[in-house]
Amino acid sequence: MESASREDVLLFAGPANPVLARAIAGELGMDVAACDFARFPDGEISARIEPSVRGRHVVLVQPTAPPVNDHLMSLLAFTDACRRSAAASVTAVVPYFGYARSDRRQGLRVPVMGSLVAQLMESAGVDHVVTVDVHAPQLEGFFRIAVDNLTAAPTLADAVRDRIGPNGVVVAPDLGAARLATTYGRLLGLPVAVVHKLRRSATEVTSAGITGDVAGRQCLIVDDMITTGGTVESAVRAVLAARAEPPVVVAATHGVLTGDAWERLARVGIGELVLTDSIAIEARHRPPTRVVSIAPLLADAIRRTSAERIPEPAHLFGSG
Repeated sequence: MESASREDVLLFAGPANPVLARAIAGELGMDVAACDFARFPDGEISARIEPSVRGRHVVLVQPTAPPVNDHLMSLLAFTDACRRSAAASVTAVVPYFGYARSDRRQGLRVPVMGSLVAQLMESAGVDHVVTVDVHAPQLEGFFRIAVDNLTAAPTLADAVRDRIGPNGVVVAPDLGAARLATTYGRLLGLPVAVVHKLRRSATEVTSAGITGDVAGRQCLIVDDMITTGGTVESAVRAVLAARAEPPVVVAATHGVLTGDAWERLARVGIGELVLTDSIAIEARHRPPTRVVSIAPLLADAIRRTSAERIPEPAHLFGSG
């Protein structure tokens, strides 16, 4: 019965992060099912699924990390293939959800891309979305299907616990990260401070002050994502200017890290950068970088939503 119920679920790896997909499969005691994503000479994307998915519950692990549009289209192509092959359901595990920052109109005659992407995923046939620390939690309101927005805060808090002493402080690099910083503060038993960010352009950010006491304290700067590195760079400079005790530790769920982000982070002297594997990245030595896995978090979510179909792997209970 255990084998038969496990065969009812198929887990696939999209091209964005196959290593994470394999780690999740390992946590579930499953194999990654075979599929192929093809790119034609003109850039068109297609997907082909090897095993039959008829009447089966499909899980696809595919963050929409850069290149965002390619990875989003791969997700849509795969889902359409499942729908046309009579899959019972499709769960899209999207640890990093691209376009989540576009959750409202910032002016006239502009799109709300978060809403558009939600409509595209539903139209393709996605039945359930699992994501992690989505930039705008209100994104869930764009969907009419189930959305689970998990948080990697406990995983990252455990990873940095031995790096931050009892005199430390959790710092939000802007007001948008204040709630997340409060979560870290509660998990680590530390006070919270907030840097007030002044954005001058898409890549240039400066600090307009700090609420909270950082003088003589070691700072843990936390955010949901690091893209250009400008916000974190400005926050590190701000806390050090306010006489925080170096080195500063930075933790973020999603290491998007575009352009010269690595160089920006290296030049401000971060003691350690801690990221999850929601996006496939290579750990760097400048700044010192550590990657922690959210595979157990995502595997647990998949198991909970498929409780009758994915029993606990036998190895979790030992040989007795």
